[in-house]
Amino acid sequence: MFDADALPPLREIVGRFDIAAQKSLGQHFLFDLNLTRRVVSVAGDLAGVNVIEIGAGPGGLTRALLESDAHHVYALERDARAVDALRELAEQAKGRLTVFAADALETDLTKLAPYPRTVIANLPYNVGTQLLINWLMQADGFLGFTLMFQKEVAERIVATPGSKSYGRLSVLARWLTDPRAMFDIPPSAFVPPPNVISTVVNLTMRPEPLAPARREDLEVVTRAAFGQRRKMLRRALAPIGGAAILEAANVPGDARAEDLDVKQFCALARTLGEERFVT
Repeated sequence: MFDADALPPLREIVGRFDIAAQKSLGQHFLFDLNLTRRVVSVAGDLAGVNVIEIGAGPGGLTRALLESDAHHVYALERDARAVDALRELAEQAKGRLTVFAADALETDLTKLAPYPRTVIANLPYNVGTQLLINWLMQADGFLGFTLMFQKEVAERIVATPGSKSYGRLSVLARWLTDPRAMFDIPPSAFVPPPNVISTVVNLTMRPEPLAPARREDLEVVTRAAFGQRRKMLRRALAPIGGAAILEAANVPGDARAEDLDVKQFCALARTLGEERFVT
């Protein structure tokens, strides 16, 4: 059984490998093992699951993952100093930790670890949203995601119709997953402290999308609708069919983007995909 408490303190590891947090990499390290254990706990049952961690840094969350029932942990890190520290940790993990020196934005995670796989990570704020969107495009390749974002982004991910935070990211996340905000982490928990509160979000993949639609069509519809979210949909969607696709999808033209639920957006996307409305 892996015992994280028996390892040298993370601050000692950071000092020995000279891993000063770099702003350009969006690094904010989480040293509190109680918090990292809590992150792992909200991910659910990891028995037999291959866990991918992004931006593992000096290994704070990695230690908690190794304590879990995960079958194997794959740590992805682009900072060479942190990679050296993680490889030392791998020697103590008895074959359950594989370290990759790579950039997550340029890496296909489905080729990194075998299925069943999930992603558990404290994501760099500057690329967290793009990473999630990339992974959702491969939705059938994951069981789900347990990810840390700045609170504002987390609110957008889990937002429901009618709220100010509801937008394109909300629709995409709810179409493919069941997204839930689990708990907040204050800036003081990190080294160095960020300027924002962080929120851990759990996204469990749906067996099937919430409603049938082509992703490309759904992107076109949500981009047009939320691009002019203050306008009624008959005006916001005018460049892609306007009143015609609204009528065909049985969506009121005087509604605004934040009024529609995911199934209604999918109905618009399906209608847009019909040849007679393609422009």
